[in-house]
Amino acid sequence: MASPSPLDHAAPLPRLTQAAAESMREITIVDEYGTQRTIHIPAERPLTLFVDKRELVTLMTLGASPELLVLGYLLNQRLIGAAAEVESVTVDWDVAAAAVKTHAGIADVEARTARRVVTTGCGQGTVFGDLMAQLGAVHLPDAQSARIRQRTLVGVLESMRQQDSIHRRAGSVHGCALFAGTQLLHFVEDVGRHNAIDTIAGWMAMRGIRGADKLFYTTGRLTSEMVMKAAHMGVPIIVSRNGVTAMGHALATQLGMTLFGRAANRHFLCYTGFERFEPEPETPGAVRVVAG
Repeated sequence: MASPSPLDHAAPLPRLTQAAAESMREITIVDEYGTQRTIHIPAERPLTLFVDKRELVTLMTLGASPELLVLGYLLNQRLIGAAAEVESVTVDWDVAAAAVKTHAGIADVEARTARRVVTTGCGQGTVFGDLMAQLGAVHLPDAQSARIRQRTLVGVLESMRQQDSIHRRAGSVHGCALFAGTQLLHFVEDVGRHNAIDTIAGWMAMRGIRGADKLFYTTGRLTSEMVMKAAHMGVPIIVSRNGVTAMGHALATQLGMTLFGRAANRHFLCYTGFERFEPEPETPGAVRVVAG
């Protein structure tokens, strides 16, 4: 088990172990021609989360950044309000557990975690309580201060098209990314898109990064859970390679978020938040130069 080590940061941030696990496993298969060969598959594993010695939930994950996943999960579940409320996160793969120690405990933790909702997350996500009721406290930047040009969106899609990934080699995972303009800040893959977005939330919290001027990208569909988590992270613009559910659409409309779906290459649909989008339609047959 790795020993906790603090990150260099001015704020009193939690001490985290560095217990990254191998993301892929090598196996032997037989293909349609009867040929035996070796391939890689994602190494899914369980991680049971304990908060102040109280078992909370078991997450199915690749375990590439388990400490950030745990921290982001607690933030996006609104069980903690800031990373500084946590003293340490210790991950031990020998027992497949993550132990979180807070400074002052979580108020009313039993009542707040009594109601569980199984979500549409790949591998079955879980949310506690009524996160919808807490969205009144979410304040996203207005359409004038958080906008996106079409060339920026195309640049983001091109960046993701070129991104090396576990999905290219092994499939069966989702990817999420955080962008500032066309600059890729952080990219995470996991067995479920909800794990990937939680890991990015943890990464942002440990670095004091705000979401107001950022763009969030995911390969997965935009359900209400994904929209809620992005909103809690303060990110007003979301782009998905997949589609948008009716509940995700309604929630984004309510919050004033901008959703792009079915986005690949230069093609996309803007589902909500048109006022943030600055279209630059291409002339048929024209060659476009992607710029930031």
